[in-house]
Amino acid sequence: MTVSNRKSTWKNYLQLCKPRVVALIVFTAIVGMLLATPGFPPFDKLIYGTLGIALAASSAAAINHFIDQKADAEMGRTQNRPLPKGALSSRSVITFAAILGALAMGILTLKVNLLTAFLTFLSLIGYAIIYTVYLKKMTPQNIVIGGAAGAAPPVLGWTAITGTVHPYALLLFLIIFVWTPPHFWALAIARRDEYAKAAIPMLPVTHGVEFTRLQILLYTILLLVSTLLPYLTGMSGLVYVLAASILGLGFLYYAIQMMRKKDNKTAMRTFAYSIIYLMLIFAALLTDHYFKLSLK
Repeated sequence: MTVSNRKSTWKNYLQLCKPRVVALIVFTAIVGMLLATPGFPPFDKLIYGTLGIALAASSAAAINHFIDQKADAEMGRTQNRPLPKGALSSRSVITFAAILGALAMGILTLKVNLLTAFLTFLSLIGYAIIYTVYLKKMTPQNIVIGGAAGAAPPVLGWTAITGTVHPYALLLFLIIFVWTPPHFWALAIARRDEYAKAAIPMLPVTHGVEFTRLQILLYTILLLVSTLLPYLTGMSGLVYVLAASILGLGFLYYAIQMMRKKDNKTAMRTFAYSIIYLMLIFAALLTDHYFKLSLK
């Protein structure tokens, strides 16, 4: 194998891991770890927890590539993935996913704790199997129900440090859970023709674009309310609530723009903002954790 071929193969395996998605997953998990303790968490738990969660998320992503390869071949945004374009074999992909998953479970079990390993395994199965195999093609509420797996990382991060599921960790779960539908439905509106071609019952395909835009607006309002809960419960302070309010109003602005302009460009802008939004919300939580302000 030439150097060029080895480099191309390496890139294909990296693409299986959905690095951008995994990076966001790992970021929210790390924030969960840091929020779980007043100071800095044990370094070994931080490193091994991050590595285990990242490997598990990469394994789930690779399984998703394997299961969705036929649908991916029919959609413009996914037809250049390694399996549809024939760069990797199905056997190579599933073997790669199994190795990553085994490494993740081994690291989390031996170096972190059993609870984190168990919850991470449930999250992996929830996304790679329950969502991808069943929910995605069964119901237009697929992304709502399946969003539970995607919302798990900060809880996994929290349990990696403390070994327990704290109510505050569940607030982090709630934020991502409520964020997922308006985030993904904005993309689904812009790509509705591709989803229809692949026979995937996304909400704009089954219920129409107008109904989906309304749902995005309603979920965005719910998200704005949900992001206030860390402040209202005493988990976070003024730094966070100010940032969450500004970011939430920004998201609401985009949702209203989608109701008014009704074009794919606005939908994609909303989708792009939603990613930045989630990163900044969790960055605000982290900043507030270490630099609290008080009205007293």
